[in-house]
Amino acid sequence: MTGPQIIVLATPVFFLLIGIEFLVGWRRGKNTYRLNDAMNSIGLGVLSQITGVFSKLFAVGIYTLVFEHASIWQLSDKSLWVWITGLIAYDFCYYWLHRAGHTVALFWAAHVVHHQSEDYNLSTALRQTSSGWIGGWLFYLPMAVIGFPPLVFAVVALVDLLYQYWVHTQQIGKLGWFDRWFCAPSNHRVHHAVNDKYLDKNYGGILIIWDRMFGSFIEEDDHEAIVYGTRGPLRSWNPVWANLHNYADMLKDSWHAASWMDKLRVWFKHPGWRPADVAARFPKEPFDITKVSLYDPSMSKGAAWAAALLFFLVLNGTTAFLWNEHLLSLPQKLAAAAAIVAGLWAVGVLCTPRVHAIPAKGVTIRA
Repeated sequence: MTGPQIIVLATPVFFLLIGIEFLVGWRRGKNTYRLNDAMNSIGLGVLSQITGVFSKLFAVGIYTLVFEHASIWQLSDKSLWVWITGLIAYDFCYYWLHRAGHTVALFWAAHVVHHQSEDYNLSTALRQTSSGWIGGWLFYLPMAVIGFPPLVFAVVALVDLLYQYWVHTQQIGKLGWFDRWFCAPSNHRVHHAVNDKYLDKNYGGILIIWDRMFGSFIEEDDHEAIVYGTRGPLRSWNPVWANLHNYADMLKDSWHAASWMDKLRVWFKHPGWRPADVAARFPKEPFDITKVSLYDPSMSKGAAWAAALLFFLVLNGTTAFLWNEHLLSLPQKLAAAAAIVAGLWAVGVLCTPRVHAIPAKGVTIRA
């Protein structure tokens, strides 16, 4: 069974849990869902899976090449301890990739997609980047050098990813001793915050002990309301632009920088860093958490129904594509992928009124 087929089989579980979370929130008077945001998040997950069909051989291929020609040992995938230690090793490597995704602009440009939602719920977990394959594979090469087989690498990567689904919720509180060892909803809510107190903390995928060991852990404070999203908000439902906008911003800054070193630093300094000359010529308003507003342009009932129906059709088309992609020729894959991307783009258009003067609603501060 292929990786995309496993995702297809897991999808009904994802949606069942989303439905349960919605009902729990509704009954508690603490609904965390909006139709436009949820469709955008899930759509970005769809786009990530579609991109993965074409990029998966790149990362796995490099890993396999290193394993076959540069590994110190070649461990057996028949041994249980190899699988257990492989999962721990993967989670350790993931911690450093995730940390780089918040501290190095080039990696943040890929990872930012996951943080763009101003809501925090299980649909946010599905909001994944389509460009992580560009450099993310670098962080897992130590596993190949040690000798973890490609099969072990691929399976534990999927396990690590699936585990992180359930932690994206506001409906589960603190879990006592569990929070001290594992990434849990309370810990991960902190990770998605833009508050000064919480910024760039709690990177762990399955284990939170990496954060405790390397000084990036902070506990959720019941008295500090979490504000979700990014400090450079997307304010768009366009899934293609969601993946490209940070790259475009860095490209412009790099182009306008006078110093050749600054042209390079744009890509490798901390996210948000800008050359002094570029910042002076093209100033940006500094982040002020008290002015954060929720991007929630109004939709007519007709547009909402049309968007939901089109989204349903796109999801069904994606399911068929991912289940059968290994049987398709490259031109067929490209045609199917283009149709799905066009459908997701159209959903975004339906969710965005043509009149852009509609004010955003409220201040995005939630307890």
